[in-house]
Amino acid sequence: MLRARSALEAHLYLDLHQCECGSTDFDRRHRLEQRGEDIVAVYEGACRECGRNRNFTFLMADEIPPPPPAFGGAAPSEIIDPGEFAAVAADVSARAGVVLLNSPEAEHHRQRGAVAYAVAAVEEVLKFIPAGQDAVPASAFTSEAGRARYEKDPGKFRRDILEIELRLTRQILTDIDTVSPPPGDTGSRGSGSAPGVN
Repeated sequence: MLRARSALEAHLYLDLHQCECGSTDFDRRHRLEQRGEDIVAVYEGACRECGRNRNFTFLMADEIPPPPPAFGGAAPSEIIDPGEFAAVAADVSARAGVVLLNSPEAEHHRQRGAVAYAVAAVEEVLKFIPAGQDAVPASAFTSEAGRARYEKDPGKFRRDILEIELRLTRQILTDIDTVSPPPGDTGSRGSGSAPGVN
């Protein structure tokens, strides 16, 4: 059974796994079930493209998840590999960057959630580096997309390169907070879901 550290991680897994027709868009109905001593989360619904029923069951981690946009605690994901997290970070950052470059500074706070999500995704990649090592090992890439990304440029998965990327993305977040705090600053800064990561 798939083991998710948080609902946010489960949703990203759903975003990354297409229906047979190629769509990832489906009406996600969610429920929690007690199975023995375990709590499982069930997501199901019809694909909006072809109508097929989609069903995913996740064993939820025992520990309380950190608040979004974090995907989980200190341990790396068991269901999303570092190449997939890297792709999500790059895609979300690129799309947010285009909007930031083409919008007034006063509106930059609208991209804060997306940039925070990208920061969390880069942090996830770093969790796959074993203690005492300086890069994500090739064995950590378990998905087809993740392996392809690693094989294309394994150097991008070195600790020093990832830490630079993390620092730069966090700086964008700081810049957003400096030039464009949210109106009324209602406490939305901790939230982070990335629209359209699929």
